[in-house]
Amino acid sequence: MNRISALFLAIMITAGSSVFAESPLPSVESLKQLNTARYADVVPAQWGENVPGVRRRLDTGDKVIALTLDACGSAKGKGVDSRLIEFLIARQIPATLFINGRWIDANPELFRQLAANPLFEIANHGIRHKPASVNGRSVYGIAGTQSVAEVVEEIELNARKIEAISGTRPKLYRSGTAYYDEIAVQISQGLGHKVAGYSLLGDAGATWSAAQVKAALLKAMPGDIALLHMNHPEAGTGAGIIAAVPELQRRGFRFVRMSDYPLK
Repeated sequence: MNRISALFLAIMITAGSSVFAESPLPSVESLKQLNTARYADVVPAQWGENVPGVRRRLDTGDKVIALTLDACGSAKGKGVDSRLIEFLIARQIPATLFINGRWIDANPELFRQLAANPLFEIANHGIRHKPASVNGRSVYGIAGTQSVAEVVEEIELNARKIEAISGTRPKLYRSGTAYYDEIAVQISQGLGHKVAGYSLLGDAGATWSAAQVKAALLKAMPGDIALLHMNHPEAGTGAGIIAAVPELQRRGFRFVRMSDYPLK
């Protein structure tokens, strides 16, 4: 990268803007260096699911719900709930799929099929499914990213993997565990991603029974973003969604992708 391009990128990152209107893309290494310099003396003050910049709801009063399905790609989380996916396709229920890089590696052909289906929006769930921390914070026993550079890698490597296969760069990012510090959120925004939280806990990490998932979804309010999982066919998530969707439709709710509405 030449001196002028480096200066331009540094200015854009300092301003908190995305650098991805440019073509060709800057190298991952240059993004790591620029972000490391930008945040070298900044110490995060917050840690959690709802730090500033995390988008938790659809910005609308319409009677709509966004189903978001995580595919985490852990050693025991590389499966797929085929019955759930088939149900969504048969009933034409849109959803936003947050896909981790390890899950893509384990399910390459299925990922291509999902990415090619306009019913689904593909979003970024990180390359290694880590909480987004600039100093190694952990949660639920999962170690977070250790540095600014590793946050960049976690987001950017998976964004490029998704784009290389699907042809579309993701615009939404949810970290592993959905935990962040505020610096990681700013880095994500600088990499062209809105950070996606949730307002409705749908399956508690794919640990709830079908009855619990259904009950959670039936509490939905207009504009809710529901957090669920698609990578645990043994869990109650799929059956709970399948049971809840017809009832929610009877109540007048529509299902949308996150990008179908502004976020707040």
